Amino acid sequence: MQSADELFDVCDADDQVVGQATRGDIHAQSMLHRAVHIWVQNSAGELILHLRSTTKDQYPSCYTSSASGHLDAGESYLEAAHRELREELSLSGNLEFLTKLPASPETAFEHTVLYRLVTDAVPTPCPQEIAGIEYLSIKAISHRLREQPKLFTPPFRKLWQWFETIIDC
Repeated sequence: MQSADELFDVCDADDQVVGQATRGDIHAQSMLHRAVHIWVQNSAGELILHLRSTTKDQYPSCYTSSASGHLDAGESYLEAAHRELREELSLSGNLEFLTKLPASPETAFEHTVLYRLVTDAVPTPCPQEIAGIEYLSIKAISHRLREQPKLFTPPFRKLWQWFETIIDC
């Protein structure tokens, strides 16, 4: 669960830790920090999109990755990915690394690592984090993004932009 007092690592442009600060300070001052995103796909290739809760401090009521979140101070990307997947969807499994994007305004100043989990396990969304989930095809997500990009978080849009360079949508 989010709290303005959570402690995160502050990073430089090369993703080297240079200090620590609270969530509130990091977001208020646009400091570079770390986040993970996990795309959960079923065996039919549909991806879970999640609608962020209205109580989120950034991008409330926007669509984003199946699960995502900040790294706690001292936590690795992979540890955070497993934690976020458990906390947000009550899922676990073998995570596949897909890409890493550098921190920028388009990623909400987050060095962002994307993982994928392929599973047919039934997720249980955390109601404090997630207002709802949808399974959508890659084409349906691409169409929705083209038609209404502002419905999606900037980090998700940036990750999808990368994704579309490696597939044929």
